[in-house]
Amino acid sequence: MEALARESIRSLSVLSKPGRGSEAPRLGSFGAVFIMLKSALGAGLLNFPWAFERAGGVTRAITVEMVSLIFLISGLVILGYASSISRQNTYHDVVREMCGRRIGQLCEICYVFNLFMISIAFLVVVQDQLEKLCLSLYETVTGDREMPYHWYTDQSFALFIMCLFVILPLSIPKEISIQKYTSVLGTLAATYLSVAVIAKYYLQEENTVSLTSEQREGLESYASMFSVVPTICFGFQCHEACVAIYSSMENKKLTHWVFIAVVSMIFCLLIYTLTGVFGFLTFGQEVASDILMSYPGNDVVMIIARLLFGISIVTIYPIILLLGRCVILMLILRYRERKALVTAAFESRCRVGLTILWIGVTLLSAIYVPDMSDIISVIGGISAFFIFIFPGLCLIFAMQTEPMDHTIKILLTAWGVITVVTGAFIFGQSTTIAIMELAHKF
Repeated sequence: MEALARESIRSLSVLSKPGRGSEAPRLGSFGAVFIMLKSALGAGLLNFPWAFERAGGVTRAITVEMVSLIFLISGLVILGYASSISRQNTYHDVVREMCGRRIGQLCEICYVFNLFMISIAFLVVVQDQLEKLCLSLYETVTGDREMPYHWYTDQSFALFIMCLFVILPLSIPKEISIQKYTSVLGTLAATYLSVAVIAKYYLQEENTVSLTSEQREGLESYASMFSVVPTICFGFQCHEACVAIYSSMENKKLTHWVFIAVVSMIFCLLIYTLTGVFGFLTFGQEVASDILMSYPGNDVVMIIARLLFGISIVTIYPIILLLGRCVILMLILRYRERKALVTAAFESRCRVGLTILWIGVTLLSAIYVPDMSDIISVIGGISAFFIFIFPGLCLIFAMQTEPMDHTIKILLTAWGVITVVTGAFIFGQSTTIAIMELAHKF
């Protein structure tokens, strides 16, 4: 996500439709930047220090970040431009209108699968935090740092209880209004964690890093630099929401949208880089794939961070489920309409069934693939479609019809091809590595 707070998509899709007798409220610059940040800052932040370690150190990771930033901003600008000429208000509709029905269907498939994998990543994060919080509570009550193992003390059981009694009731309704009360939690949790990681680095008694970035520079090949790309794609991804954000803005000039995209990405870059750098410098090669798991369970500052992330994810998960369920449910109802009348009871049964199935499969996946880095590798590969491939295709198709200087058309078409090829490479490399690592573990 998002990356990880994609409730922005739904809130903005509603916001972009005016009520009867009134005009829809429009977003100003501050509101657009805030919602972009809310869409991008999320659970992906937890993986950045580990990604810096995998990349071979601070210098390499930041280099990859800066190169990726060019494509990230480019994708946002292209999508805003494509939305303006297609007059569509959602990512799927823009891709369908610009690139055709087949590519639009591919976009929907990637969209649902991406949301499904994000749901798994969220449950992995919740499971990690439950483990640390339960251990901290047990140590506070008993004074013993080792919790005896019983089936009811296993974090997988705690996650099952959380899904059954909290997430499931929140996910079944057609509409999820809780987002208006919790939408700021993701940004708050990300900002708090970044500040806490920096403070912990400067307050530590001794430097625990086994290798600095400079010492490690020659130990791994430059191919290791690409291992940070899936985490960057997952962390910075707000592209699915950007079309709805652009459509809801007061000022839709392309130059203004470029300003919004640049400011948003720079803020994200600052938070992600600071967390990645200081988290890596604190733990070095010992950093966990979830940075919060590297800190002791009784650390009060990090307990607050765990609670913030846990509550945020538990409340955002139903919204992610709703977005994916809507696409699947729409296809089921359309198929049903061809053969029989669609009743409210049938719709309700399908909705409840899809909700239980979605939660059940993501829960099992989170239990049996508990390493967050494995999930983010897959999500990062799928995110390449939304950040690189679909925007590049939209630009290529737009240049075939838009009246423009011939030289500029050639240059923009070439950039679209570069973007698509880069996205295809990232998708292939990230997905292949993720599959190989999963196969090796099993």
